[in-house]
Amino acid sequence: MTRGEKSNVIEELTAQLADNTNIYLADISGLDAGNTSNLRRACFKANVKLAVVKNTLLEKAMEASERDFGDLPTVLKGNTSVMYSETGNAPAKVIKAFRKKSNKPLLKGAFIEEAIYIGDEQLDMLVDIKSKEELIGEIIGLLQSPAKNVISALQSSGGKLSGILKTLSQKEG
Repeated sequence: MTRGEKSNVIEELTAQLADNTNIYLADISGLDAGNTSNLRRACFKANVKLAVVKNTLLEKAMEASERDFGDLPTVLKGNTSVMYSETGNAPAKVIKAFRKKSNKPLLKGAFIEEAIYIGDEQLDMLVDIKSKEELIGEIIGLLQSPAKNVISALQSSGGKLSGILKTLSQKEG
């Protein structure tokens, strides 16, 4: 690879690192062609982009990036694949599901919404991370709950002021 080609790859990687808030680094070495193809298919179905990269080029892209990747470059040894996703836990779920058939891929590290996770032992925790949409849904549900209580209290009392006051006083007590 010429110096110009390397510089183009570094620029592309830097742009991808800037465009994605959920980045996983995994080791897929040892997977045969069939399993690699199955992993790529599983990633595609989960809306996860998978790319095999050279460690030195990815490290230079991380250095060139405006983001702080902390200790993440320390895991760039051996075979490295990058997984990009809009959902923070999607790559973790793909890895965990794929491991039911194989002992790979191994999670090297992850960068999720500015948080850094190092090591394969973080996989179960990353699977349980909730997406932004799930969190917003939970918050909306919590916010709607008191309003629903008031509405049901108003309806159950037949709309009479004494019934409303009685219901509200019972809720407070």
